Formats: sequence, structure tokens, C-alpha cells
Amino acid sequence: MTQTTDATVLSDKGGEKPKSPRVHWAWFVAAVTFVTIIGAAAFRSLPGLLIDPLHQEFGWSRGTIGAAVSVNLALYGLTAPFAAALMDRFGIRRVVAVALTVIAIGSGTTVWMTSAWQLMLCWGLLVGLGSGSMALAFAATVTNRWFTERRGLVTGILTAASASGQLIFLPVLSWIVETRDWRPAAVTVSLAALAVVPFVWLLLRDHPADIGQKPYGAKEFVPKPEPVPGAARRAVTVLLSAARTGPFWLLAGTFAICGASTNGLIQTHFVPAAHDHGMPITAAASLLAVIGVFDVVGTVASGWFTDRFDARRLLATYYALRGISLLFLPILLAPSVHPPMIFFIVFYGLDWVATVPPTMALCREHYGEDSAIVFGWVLASHQVGAALVAWLGGAARDVFGSYDVVWYASGALCAAAALMALVIQRRKPAAPTGVAAA
Repeated sequence: MTQTTDATVLSDKGGEKPKSPRVHWAWFVAAVTFVTIIGAAAFRSLPGLLIDPLHQEFGWSRGTIGAAVSVNLALYGLTAPFAAALMDRFGIRRVVAVALTVIAIGSGTTVWMTSAWQLMLCWGLLVGLGSGSMALAFAATVTNRWFTERRGLVTGILTAASASGQLIFLPVLSWIVETRDWRPAAVTVSLAALAVVPFVWLLLRDHPADIGQKPYGAKEFVPKPEPVPGAARRAVTVLLSAARTGPFWLLAGTFAICGASTNGLIQTHFVPAAHDHGMPITAAASLLAVIGVFDVVGTVASGWFTDRFDARRLLATYYALRGISLLFLPILLAPSVHPPMIFFIVFYGLDWVATVPPTMALCREHYGEDSAIVFGWVLASHQVGAALVAWLGGAARDVFGSYDVVWYASGALCAAAALMALVIQRRKPAAPTGVAAA
């Protein structure tokens, strides 16, 4: 895509001269961000594949393994707002490079674990902290800094990167787990995260002003803001301000249900649930990867819709459709793949993270310059919901012998999220300097 307005390049003497690049650098930054999130998504493809192998090798209950996954998911969300603030303080490139390195260390050291607490430490704590810095708050920060136009579309594309990583790595990792062992799969994830670090360090730029350009679609040059000290304090201050507004709690509540019904439920428990019905692990993992294919389509389309339609109504539609599909899943699971199951995979895939672009748009609408950090806290609720279901889903399987009750409960929660989305009040776009009141 080309930029229709002239970029501004600063001369050595501090003056300005117009320049019209054929492709705005914002698209290169978006491409690097996309590849980075794909690399980080490799580790997210693994937990659901590890439940049965770890249970068989160490005798750990599914609830125990699910608890480690829940720590990972919770930290993934709780770290995000602080990471967004750290990006304002130290720059995007440094924070992301360190985060990928921590992910690689956490995943790689699991090969030597012998106790459940080590799984909690390596996969729960280290990978959780690293991945939290690579969360969607990263995508929100890039979008807010580099784009004035096409924000919904770019948000959809960057959100789809996680699904693309799932598509790439799930079949590979499932084959490694089934034919080799879970340890080579963990090493593969570690190496994938490390491989992205050089691209981040060499190609990613923190702000358009670093290369003398305007944000994509901006009419005026935007100077690079000074580093913001006190990242932790700022993240907490923004949370306290946003928590006094109604839209924040509605967005946090709906997104918690989003996490519960995606990362916590399908991504963590779909493979073992399908295996319970006699389906081979590789076949179940391939279905989960197909969800990633249609997730890309659905999320990019959702970004396009968000630029044109009421974000609240989009959210309500997405949650309602997701809830209906989950209610049918228990009767679709079988030893082999059949057409109704394929229909579910396609339908559910289109809806997987289609909720992200309208949720980001509503954060920008209500919270202006603080929207990336506010979205980080909303994402934290998403991961808390995912963490609870990752643990409760495993515990329910241990108690009831099946996942049926979890599917039905998640479907009901999605119906509640649809109603909550419609209650969010609209606010005319403005350019606030801080968190806006509801």
C-alpha cells in the first residue's frame, strides 16, 4: 500500500523537506511486528499438546498441569499494561527483544524439569512474563504510534499474526510430540523465539520521528515524545483512572469471557478433549491449526468492519455466535473428522479473536492517549478469564471424566458477554490528554 501524503524528513540542520516514499515505513514496522508475534506465538501452540505427555511421564494430574498453564495465561495478561508503559520508557525494540529472550529461556529450560513446581517456574512464570510483553498491547502500541488511518485494519492484521503462528507451529509441534517427545518440541519453541530477536533489533523502529516521517495518514509531523519515567506507577495510575469509568468494566468483563472461551478453553483443552473421543493428537492439532487459518480471515475482516461499523454491535454479534457454536461442540467430537466438525472449525475460527479490533477501537474512543495501557489492563482480564478456565477445565475433566460441562458453561458466558457489549456507551472521538471519563 502507498501513502497518499508526503512524509517529512528532517534535515541535518533541523529543517524539513518533503519526501514521498512509495511505501510508508509504517508498513515495514507492521510487517516486522507481524513476524515477531508469529515467532512468539510458537510457545502458545504447545500447552495443549503437553497435557497428555506430561500426565503420562510424570503422573501429574490434568488439574496440576492446567494450573501451570493458568499461571502462564494470567501473567500473559497482567504483564501487558506494564510492558506497554515500559515501551514508552525504554522503547518498543528493547522491550520486545528482552521478552523474546525470556520466552526462549523459559521454554528451553523445561527439558530438565522433574517436578511440577519447575513447570510452574519455567512455563508459568518465565514464559508468562515474556509473553505478556509480547501481548496485544504491543500491537496496540505499534498501531497507535505508526498509524492514523487504517488502524482497524492494521489491528486486525497484527492480531491475526498470533493465529498465523498457531497455523505454522501446531502441525509441526504435534508431529514432534507424537513421533519424538515433548522435549524437542519445547526446544523448537525456544529456538523460534530466539530467531526473531535479530529481526526486532535490526528492523523495528520505536516511532515515525526516528526516521523523520509522519504516522501513516497523518497530515502533520508528530515529534517523538520524551521517555515516560515510572512505568509501573503510570500503569497503575491509568488503571485507577479507567476503573472509575463504566466502559472499562464492561470491556474488561467481555474480554475476560473472550479469554475463557478461546485461550483457556479451546486452545488448552480442545486437543485432549478430542483425544478423549478417540481422535489422534495430530488430527486434533491439525483442526486447531485450521482454526488459525480462518482466524486470520475473520480477524482481518473484523478490522475492516471496525473501521466502518459500530464496534459494540460487532462485539455482541461475535460473542453470540461463539456461544451458539460452543453449545454444539459436545455432540460433534468423534474419533474421526467429519463434515459437521469441519463446519464448527471454520465457523469458530472466523470468530476466534475477531473481538480484538472492536475492543481496541472502544479503548481508543474512551481513553485516548492512554488507550494502549488501558487495553493492556483489559487484556489482563482476558488472560485471567483464560487462566481460570485452563485450570477449571482440567479440574472438571478430572472430576466428571469429560469436558461437556465446560463447553456448556462457556456458551452461557458468551451469551452474557453479548449483552454486556450492547450496554457500553458511545463517545464521540476526541483527543484527550489523559483517561476520559465515561
